[in-house]
Amino acid sequence: MSMFKWDVVNPAPGEPVAPHQRLVWGKTAGLGAQHVIAMFGATFVFPIIMGLNPNLAILMSGIATICFLLIVKGKVPSYLGTSASFVGGASAIYAQSGGPADVTGAILISGFVLALVGVAIHVLGAQAVNRVMPPVVTGAVVMLIGFNLAGVATDIYLPADPWIGMLTMLVVILMAVGLRGFAGRIAIFLGLVFGYVVSWLADVVFGQITSVTPSSGGEAIAHDRVDWAMVKSAEWLGFPSQTADGLTGNQAQLGNLDAVGWHLPSFSVTFALLAIPAVIALVAENIGHVKAVSGMTGADLDPVVGRAVAADGVGTVLASAVGGSPTTTYAENIGVMAATRVYSTAAYYVAAAVAILLGFVPKFGQIVAATPAGVLAGITLVLYGMIGLLGAKIWIENHVNFADPINLVPISAGLIIGIGFDTTGFFAITDDFTLGGIALGTIVIVAGYHLARGIAPKGHEGTMMAVGESGVHRDDDAPPAADTTQGT
Repeated sequence: MSMFKWDVVNPAPGEPVAPHQRLVWGKTAGLGAQHVIAMFGATFVFPIIMGLNPNLAILMSGIATICFLLIVKGKVPSYLGTSASFVGGASAIYAQSGGPADVTGAILISGFVLALVGVAIHVLGAQAVNRVMPPVVTGAVVMLIGFNLAGVATDIYLPADPWIGMLTMLVVILMAVGLRGFAGRIAIFLGLVFGYVVSWLADVVFGQITSVTPSSGGEAIAHDRVDWAMVKSAEWLGFPSQTADGLTGNQAQLGNLDAVGWHLPSFSVTFALLAIPAVIALVAENIGHVKAVSGMTGADLDPVVGRAVAADGVGTVLASAVGGSPTTTYAENIGVMAATRVYSTAAYYVAAAVAILLGFVPKFGQIVAATPAGVLAGITLVLYGMIGLLGAKIWIENHVNFADPINLVPISAGLIIGIGFDTTGFFAITDDFTLGGIALGTIVIVAGYHLARGIAPKGHEGTMMAVGESGVHRDDDAPPAADTTQGT
């Protein structure tokens, strides 16, 4: 089969459409648009949280998706949207007075590392990675990435508009649980739209609000919840402008999104170490997504797992090289495939093309960038918690036993360090070199686990009082569980 030639089929109701097949172009275009909607909310929300340009993010997500499909030779239908795994690293970089270029530089290095890990998986097999990063480790790293961000939601976004934040959070919860099918899968996006509209109505009915905003320097100021000044001045067609000089810290992350566009990355070892722990989460996520697709399509995709991980790394490098957001395979789009039973890669090429076109509409990007802080509060309260609990999901589905001190002790220490040192806390190695909570917690988890495993007698529970059941279960060779929840 040619890479760009698909067998046209007209399946009976319920009959699947394989990756090498497609429906007629009209229906394929509709499915492609549906994939854009599925990834839309998260792909736009996360760049805003990381202080990056949302237009550039969606444009590069389309380019990264095409590269992904080419690298996996069309065998793994998937979309590469913006990754949430780097939000903690980005916040830590801004807390150290870094700017957007420092963030994308650290992400680019991480993408390169991820690509190398993918090559290693392709050569050595996925089990080699599982031995280094068993589920007890990957689950812990994913958990601390989510919970380390709690302060961003509660201390930065929520004070700007607590009531809108709590209302948006409540609506997202109700939609995620109460809506069925595709609508339930895009509850985050629907919650964003709801909060946006309610914020606008609150401006009309109640007028300005006086509160501390992410960009007000800690002072309460009177402001509109929805400010469309930049939307009105933005062009309908064009390429994102170049990032303004001098943006650092919270000013860069939260206060001047209209000044963030394309830029070349800046490289620093200190900042890179704040972002690299996200690679562990991305490896586990990518492997889980490939296994999920394999289960749905019935195809043996183990031989292309390494390609998929490497392709995600390549996509992240390409995106961050021009100031775009990091990428990852999206479970939201995998959910669309599960609902429609259409696994055609043709639909993903259409989705990528639509995303690229949207990237050239600056006015559209400014509408997204103007999302009120209170709305972001409600969304991040849910999202960050979900990211953290995905770590627990990995533990549960791989039957990790915390009665074994080898699992219990180092993981406990790493989690407390990683969560306690939030995005504003750092451990000083030297005057010029510090580690944030995610980086330090990851080191303790990975190194501590293997050190504990190395010194413990095989089959011995250790001298500490065990928690839970007494049987000792080692999860060293258990594969990461398939993740079919929100993309991170």
